[in-house]
Amino acid sequence: MKTKFIFVTGGVLSSLGKGLASAAIGALLESRGLSVTFQKLDPYINVDPGTMNPFQHGEVFVTDDGAETDLDLGHYERFANVRLGKKNNFTTGKIYYSVIMKERRGDYLGGTIQVIPHITDEIKKSILLMENSADVAIIEIGGTIGDIESLPFQEAIRQFKWDVGKENVLYVHLTLVPYIKTAGEVKTKPTQHSVKELRSIGIQPDIILCRTEKLLSKDIKKKIALFCNVDVDQVITAKDVESIYEVPLVFHQEHLDDKIVKLLHMWTRAPRLEAWEELVEKIKNPKFSVRIAIVGKYIDLKESYKSLNEALVHGGIANDCQVALDFVDSEALESADCNDTLRNADGVLIPGGFGARGIEGKMKAVHFAREEKVPFFGICLGMQMAVVEFAKHVAGMKGANSTEFDKNTDSAVIYLMKEWYDYQKKTIQQRDVSSDKGGTMRLGAYPCLLREDSFAYKAYNKKEISERHRHRYEFNNRFKSALEEKGLIISGTSPDGELVEIVEIADHPWFLGCQFHPEFKSRPMDPHPLFCAFINAALKYKGNKKKKDE
Repeated sequence: MKTKFIFVTGGVLSSLGKGLASAAIGALLESRGLSVTFQKLDPYINVDPGTMNPFQHGEVFVTDDGAETDLDLGHYERFANVRLGKKNNFTTGKIYYSVIMKERRGDYLGGTIQVIPHITDEIKKSILLMENSADVAIIEIGGTIGDIESLPFQEAIRQFKWDVGKENVLYVHLTLVPYIKTAGEVKTKPTQHSVKELRSIGIQPDIILCRTEKLLSKDIKKKIALFCNVDVDQVITAKDVESIYEVPLVFHQEHLDDKIVKLLHMWTRAPRLEAWEELVEKIKNPKFSVRIAIVGKYIDLKESYKSLNEALVHGGIANDCQVALDFVDSEALESADCNDTLRNADGVLIPGGFGARGIEGKMKAVHFAREEKVPFFGICLGMQMAVVEFAKHVAGMKGANSTEFDKNTDSAVIYLMKEWYDYQKKTIQQRDVSSDKGGTMRLGAYPCLLREDSFAYKAYNKKEISERHRHRYEFNNRFKSALEEKGLIISGTSPDGELVEIVEIADHPWFLGCQFHPEFKSRPMDPHPLFCAFINAALKYKGNKKKKDE
C-alpha cells in the first residue's frame, strides 16, 4: 500500500493540542490495523530544541538515535506503537542549514536560492523520508496559521498534494471554538477566520477539529461547515477531557477515524479500542492514591517535565493508583524547611536539569528523603545530586561537588569526562567545556548491565537494559571505592564498567538514582519498570505511615 499523508495544522492560537490530536489519530488508525509514523515540522530557526530554555519551549524529548526533538514526539511514542528518530523532526534551522550547505558546495550550479522552490523543495524532501515507512504518515506543522515563520511549511504541504496525488493527502485543521459563559453560547468566528487564512494560501482543510469545552450541536457544526466549505460530518468536536488518554475515544465517538479512512480511500478492519477503554477506566477509578513531590527548577511550566509527569501517571496505572503531583521549586526550597514542604509526600523525585540555580534546594530534598526513609527517585541531575549529597554527609567528603557547579572542588565526585568510549557511535568521544553546547552531551540509547541484588534488577527483572541519555557530566570512578565502602551501591554500569548508570542505597525502602531518562520510554500501556517500582514503594511508605499514625 502506498503511504498516505495526513497534515495537521493549527489556528486561532497556540497550545490547542495539535500534538495530542496527531497522536490520537495515530492511535485510532493503529486500532484499525494500519501502521503509522509521525513527523513534526517546527518553524523556529534553532537547528533543534536542545539549547532552548525549557520555560520557552518545554521538554526536550530524546530518541534512541540521539536526536533532541520537540516534546510532541513524546506524545506520538506514547500513543502509538512507534519508535522515532532524527528524521521525524525538522526545524526551519535544519532546513535552511541543509540548503545553505548545498549552495556552498555548488549543488545549485550558481542559481539564485529562493524560498520557492529551494526551501519548499527541501521541506518536501524531508516529508518524503516518511514514504514507505508506514501505511499512514501523520505530519504536524508547528506554529499557528498566519505566523510568518510557518509560511514555507504551509506552501510546501500545499504543493505536496499535487506532487503525490490528491487521493494520498488529507488536511486536518485544529481550531478553537470558545464558549462565552456570559452569553451562554459558543462562537464560531475564530474558526471561520482561521480556515479563511488557510484557504488564502491554497489549502482547503478536509477535516476541521474544533477544540471546545462541550460537544458541538448539529446546528453549530452546520454553521462551521457552511462557512468553511466542508461537509457537516467533517466538522469534529475535540472536546476537553479529564485525561489525555480519552482523546482517541472522543475522536472515535465523533467518527473521525471513519471519515479519515473514507477520504483517503482506505479499507481497514473495524477499530479495536478495548485496551484504550480499559486504560481510561483504570485512570478514572483507581483503588489507591499517592502524592509525589517533584523538586525541580522549571516547575512554572509543566510542559518542561511532560514525559516525566506522564511516566508517573503510567506508574500509577500499573499500581491501580492515582498519582498526585506536588511541584516544589528547588530554588525556593533553599530557604525553606523540608519538613514543612515535603512532609506530605509519599515519594520524592528530582528530575534532570542544567545549571547551578536551585542546586542547594535539590540537595536538601535528597538529604530529607535519605534521612527520613522516604522513597527517592533521582533522574540525571537528580542522580548526580544524590551522589554529591551522599559523599558530603555520609562519606565525609565535605567539599564534594560536581565540577559543573564547583570547578575547583577537591572531591569532584561528578565531573566532565574529557574522553570516553561512545557505545552508540563505536568511537572515542572528546568532551571539553569550550565545545558547542550539544557537543559535550551523551545523547540517545546506551546499554547498561544491572547488579542482580538491587532495586533496579527487581524492577526490570533482567540483566541488560537500554535507556536514553541526555547529559554532560558523569560519575567519577576515582571515588567509586570510597563511596561504596560507605554504603553507596553501584547497581548499573556500562558493559565495560567505565560509566556509572545507576546508584542506590541499601538501608532504605527505595532509593535509586539513574543517569539516564527512563521517562522517555514509558507508555500508558507499557509503564516503565522504574516508575512502577517507585510508585509501588510510595504506596507501601504511605501504608506504613498510616499505620504509625493510627
